[in-house]
Amino acid sequence: MFSKRLIKPELLDHVPPEEARPNLADLIRINKNFGGHSVLRKTLARVAAATEEFTILDVGAASGDAARLIQENFSKARVTSLDYNPVNLGIAPHPKLLADAFRLPFQPASFDFVLSSLFLHHFEDAQVIELLRNFYQVARRGLLVCDLERHIVPYFFLPASKILFRWQPITVHDGVISVRASFRASELLNLTRQAGIEGAQVRVHRPAFRLSLVAMKNGGC
Repeated sequence: MFSKRLIKPELLDHVPPEEARPNLADLIRINKNFGGHSVLRKTLARVAAATEEFTILDVGAASGDAARLIQENFSKARVTSLDYNPVNLGIAPHPKLLADAFRLPFQPASFDFVLSSLFLHHFEDAQVIELLRNFYQVARRGLLVCDLERHIVPYFFLPASKILFRWQPITVHDGVISVRASFRASELLNLTRQAGIEGAQVRVHRPAFRLSLVAMKNGGC
């Protein structure tokens, strides 16, 4: 059942704000305690020093926990959070922008880096290719992707731990769907190549069951 990606609708983007907020809080807990933040820190450390000044666009930023993490660990970074959902973006730090990821309102090379964290798995392969191509164009130095790895362990983790960690029902529902929609390392690399991006490197992070991809425009990682 895990040999191919399976995309199904998720609930979080279609519920009222009072239901969305506790589920967004769950996602922050998952990222903080189960490897998501660690993977993001390690990915950024591959391309920038902690004291380096750079700009980064976080596409699909949701509540902005990636922006907060980046600014805590890279003090001179300037992070712009972008999402199309005003409820998700409501608590994200400034600067932030409501916009469509398929129609980014920026000129080529507008940011040093473009980041996509836990975003690409929501889309079919052809859409992923389009998004990667758009993100790479807006990046001056490189493209960074952090996403889920499709694997049986994270698939069963949320349902098995829902009582222990008191996950919201939508968190469990959407989490299982997200894992089934996510990537194997070879799939993510192949989609990147189909987007016309060469030289990308993908790493598998265990036990977080996350993938990270770095595609630098100067060929370095």
